[in-house]
Amino acid sequence: MSNDGTTYQVGESDTRPWGSWKVIAVGEGYISKEICVMPQQKLSLQRHQHRNEHWIMVSGEAQVTLDEQLLNVAADESVYIPKQTKHRIENVGSEPLIFVEIQTGKVLDENDIERFDDIYGRTQ
Repeated sequence: MSNDGTTYQVGESDTRPWGSWKVIAVGEGYISKEICVMPQQKLSLQRHQHRNEHWIMVSGEAQVTLDEQLLNVAADESVYIPKQTKHRIENVGSEPLIFVEIQTGKVLDENDIERFDDIYGRTQ
């Protein structure tokens, strides 16, 4: 972990059951990822203790869960997720969903994920 609490590095990437992500920028107190969610796939219902997230849709159609609220989000729209808010994104379209995620906070670590529901069996 760097001095500013960030464990990510530019170019770091991972493949997940729902798609993939890649770190595109890292700075003091923030990181940015490009995320691709394959058609009809969704991330786990999760929350973070240490980071806020801002999702900016690039292409595709998403359904976003924010606590008890469901939002339909399209390209050029965005969603802000305060830390400790349960959230999920689902690709409800037939094409890959691409969005940019900007994480902000004092601790930015991939392990800051508390999963509540996951169709891939990754809940804690």
